[in-house]
Amino acid sequence: MVKLIPSSKKHKDQAPAHLLGDDEIIAIIDDSREILILLESYLKSQNLNSASASTAEGLFQILESSKVALVLLDIGLPDRDGNEILIEIVEKYPDLGIIMVTGTTDLQVALDCLRKGADDYLTKPVNIEQFYHTVFQTLKKRRMAIENRLFQHALELTNSRMSFLHRLNLRMNSTYLNVIELNQVLQAILLGITSEEGLQFNRAFLALFDEAQTMLQGTLAIGPGKREDAGRVWNEIRDRKLKLQDLFNTIETDASSSDIIVNEIVRSIVVPASEIDHPFIHACNHRKSIHVEHGQALIEIPHHLIETLGEDSFVIVPLFSPRRSLGVLIADNFVTRKNISEEEITALEIFAAQASLAIEHSHLYSDMQSKIDELELVTQELERSKDQLVEAERYSALGHMSAQLVHAIRNPVTSIGGTSRLLSKRTSDPAQHKFLEIIKREANKIEATLADLFSFVSDAELRKERQPLFPLLRRSVMIFYGTMKKNNISYEIDLQGDDPELNIDTDKIRQVFLHLIRNGIEAMEQGGNLHVSAHREGNSVEVSFRDSGSGMLNGDLDKATDPFYTTKTYGTGMGLTLVEQILEQHNATFSLSQHDGPGMCARIVFQT
Repeated sequence: MVKLIPSSKKHKDQAPAHLLGDDEIIAIIDDSREILILLESYLKSQNLNSASASTAEGLFQILESSKVALVLLDIGLPDRDGNEILIEIVEKYPDLGIIMVTGTTDLQVALDCLRKGADDYLTKPVNIEQFYHTVFQTLKKRRMAIENRLFQHALELTNSRMSFLHRLNLRMNSTYLNVIELNQVLQAILLGITSEEGLQFNRAFLALFDEAQTMLQGTLAIGPGKREDAGRVWNEIRDRKLKLQDLFNTIETDASSSDIIVNEIVRSIVVPASEIDHPFIHACNHRKSIHVEHGQALIEIPHHLIETLGEDSFVIVPLFSPRRSLGVLIADNFVTRKNISEEEITALEIFAAQASLAIEHSHLYSDMQSKIDELELVTQELERSKDQLVEAERYSALGHMSAQLVHAIRNPVTSIGGTSRLLSKRTSDPAQHKFLEIIKREANKIEATLADLFSFVSDAELRKERQPLFPLLRRSVMIFYGTMKKNNISYEIDLQGDDPELNIDTDKIRQVFLHLIRNGIEAMEQGGNLHVSAHREGNSVEVSFRDSGSGMLNGDLDKATDPFYTTKTYGTGMGLTLVEQILEQHNATFSLSQHDGPGMCARIVFQT
């Protein structure tokens, strides 16, 4: 009978049980029944689970059915040579610890086993102290090797992620992101979140706020639509050998048909910003991630959200910039059902920060491009309208002059003409009658000249044609862009609904708009806000110009459209008179009113 040689030392301080993972065991393979019983008994006393077999076939059954951490393998088995088995299991089970056990003390046999991949070597009879030390050191070595490999893999993943994020930064810093480029970057980020070299989440969803910050809407999604499709999708990616660094080159082709379902899910996500208790809005408002586990979190999770995602465990990460909330990232392990760790949430927040930078970068580019477009429009419109601005001033001056002539000269001339006609009927003196006829004739000429001049100003022929209203309004406002900026005046252009087409004389109506906009600006000497709006109401279109200036007294308001009436230090008082005349020619109505708060509101109603 084979015996274990006892030892007087205790091993309580170095129990190797902590070196085994969950459900891991030690396999004892020996052709001696006594050895199997003794070793199993000893391992049990050390709180180490074990399984035993006396043949090679039994060993492979244990390896297939159990999580084996260590094998105590006898070289001389009845069905196969232990050295052959050693070579096979070293190749097939790289994380397996192996201790060869034999009755021979031949050093060459021991060295040969070590060269073939065994971790250590024991000879029979086994000294308990030596046995314990060998098992302990082999398990410790195995654990260190596994941890070292995992640590190395984690370093490689971290390096890959950092390189990916670095490339994202280079992409964002090397060019301004337009809408198309932003979508590509965001899709690359979602792929990074779900890739094997990335964060390894199963699915990722992106929802962004609209421009008005009133609605959170689903935008993009990556991942398998069904659990049964996951293996096929991941195998395709694995077969293509895609690396995280290759994602920028594949983002347009990776959106396969398998993503149709997840994109249908993300498009169904529509959450008003006013729903402050919704998890998405709550995460944005508090700028803090929410980890949902089995439908539970620190805040209430609506059941319909779980139904929409088809998953009850996920993480919500807010996207934000210093000036506003941008949206949320949602990630889950829909297929594997793997728990989401705090480290994974932290890594996801790093990716979310990059997404936030990309979105804000794109918004800044969009704002800048909008300003550039406005300036270009101002430049173009000023170039086109400079002649019309001069004409408007001349027109106003001519109107003023003609009205002065009519009011200041017509009455005296009429009196002279009437008196001469009356005297010519009463006199019989040929000489006097001759002079009176001259006076009468010249007075008639003056009256006709005044009438012709007034008719030239007020009844010029219109060149009407159907024109869209909104571009004309925008261009009219943009003419005063520089003036408004210089005088600290902000502006809003609120054009609602479809662009209506009106039958108008474009130059005349533009002249009306220019007068009203200029009046509003001149009323805001200390700065303010100019609000220009237009909308359709039935068969009419209403255009309004509202300023935040000093306004008018009620008495002044009644006289505003009278010729020569003005409350300004400089000016002719003909502007609103001409506005009213032009609009009458277009069968449009004009009104001027004091709106709520400071300032005036000029309204025009066109008939369509």
